[in-house]
Amino acid sequence: MLAALFVMLGTGAYAQWTNYPAPGIPRTRDGKPNLAAKAPRAYNGKPDLSGVWHVQPTSVAEMKRLFGDDVNAVEVPGMEIDTISKYAVNILQDFKPEDVPMRPEAAAIFGRRFPAGPEVLPSTHCLPLGVPLVTMLSEFSKIVQTPGLIVIMLELDNAYRQIYTDGRKLPVDPSPSWLGYSVGRWEGDTLVVETNGLNSKGWLDVLGHPQSEAMHITERYRRRDFGHLDLEITLDDPKMYTKPFTVKVTHVLQPDSDALEYVCAENENDRAHMGLK
Repeated sequence: MLAALFVMLGTGAYAQWTNYPAPGIPRTRDGKPNLAAKAPRAYNGKPDLSGVWHVQPTSVAEMKRLFGDDVNAVEVPGMEIDTISKYAVNILQDFKPEDVPMRPEAAAIFGRRFPAGPEVLPSTHCLPLGVPLVTMLSEFSKIVQTPGLIVIMLELDNAYRQIYTDGRKLPVDPSPSWLGYSVGRWEGDTLVVETNGLNSKGWLDVLGHPQSEAMHITERYRRRDFGHLDLEITLDDPKMYTKPFTVKVTHVLQPDSDALEYVCAENENDRAHMGLK
């Protein structure tokens, strides 16, 4: 099942500008990037989150423990099972089966999704992946921090998120979109991002846990050192889930690298082999 899902996700991209020695990277005596160095600071004294990041993956051993020994039986180059987070597979992984907080409406949608039903991951049709799934996979994300605005450039789909830090509020009646509307504020050295205006088409994970237009996401970013960005994500969707839930991941800096152009529709051949229209 999981192997088929990863085929549907398509081939992961490898970074361009590989091994280019970017200036400003602290290095050890042997010239390697020192990821344990102090986090850089921005113009306002807050941590600078800028950089190319990749989610810290879950090990093969842990993936097999969670999802079965055949979880890596078939792998797509660039989308190997040990290059993604366990939460990309199942956002509710931390819950016992009897404690999963899905409402009946959510369970009905979940039951219609691959492999149980006819609905398939949006990326199979070259549609975007939503938040937070888009950053739980193999592709890179690139954060550019400026006064009043933080941009997250997503390698997957060549998409981007805009996080306004200029004091504006979230829109009251947003037009639903794949990545929503985001505003941020600093609480000490932690960037707190609030997002609303998400559509109901996105999947929270590759198994197909759903979301509604009522979903509100709160993210807390903390760059604990030069090479590690800790992220706490709380999802609150009262139409689909009985209570908010939180997952915690770490993103690891990809120094001397960059994000790569990604175009899903170019040379796309998956649907023909899967019998999809």
